Amino acid sequence: MDFITHLKESFHKNSNAEYAQQMKAYLKNKFELYGVKSKPRRDILKASVKEHSPEVKANIISITFELYAEPQRELHHCGMELFEKHFKNNYQKEDINYIEKLIITNSWWDTVDYIAKWILGNYLKQFPDQIPEVIYSFSKHENMWLNRSVLLFQLGYKEKTDAALLFQLCLEHKESKEFFIQKAIGWTLREYEKSNPEAVLKFVQNHILAPLSHREAIRNII
Repeated sequence: MDFITHLKESFHKNSNAEYAQQMKAYLKNKFELYGVKSKPRRDILKASVKEHSPEVKANIISITFELYAEPQRELHHCGMELFEKHFKNNYQKEDINYIEKLIITNSWWDTVDYIAKWILGNYLKQFPDQIPEVIYSFSKHENMWLNRSVLLFQLGYKEKTDAALLFQLCLEHKESKEFFIQKAIGWTLREYEKSNPEAVLKFVQNHILAPLSHREAIRNII
């Protein structure tokens, strides 16, 4: 595709080997990188989309997953950001299949957290009737990143957070030994604390959480 070719050429021209090595180490050597920081990455993406707008609009799904098939992490970020921008407030119910694929492909916290909040979270705002089925499926799944995504999908819901569901999911996963699950429990509780500190403090006081989850949850309370 002309768009992807143009995008890759632009990243190559703006690559920074030293920064790429720093970021590769930060991401535990799981991905290759061009070494382009977030703002210039988005500027490059914006320019490439502008130049190839009809192609991108007509092929958003195939472009998203072709970018995800590339080794460079910046291209994965471009793929999920294109997907989010294109589908925001305009999902079809069956798009949950694409969302699940995004979460479980090249999974690490830097993509999963974005997808959980901005893609899965917005999808479930549009289709609240899908929450029971999707949350049950993802929460019970053997894939840890799907588990993390349901713990985090209400980030940004603020006072619209379903507290009962949030607390239920935290309890379902409180015995997990996974760092990213323990961290997610603490993070999602800490975010909800901004809207309802009394409820979060009561929950933490009444349940035994992993030390990391407990510490993260009440970091801003006491």
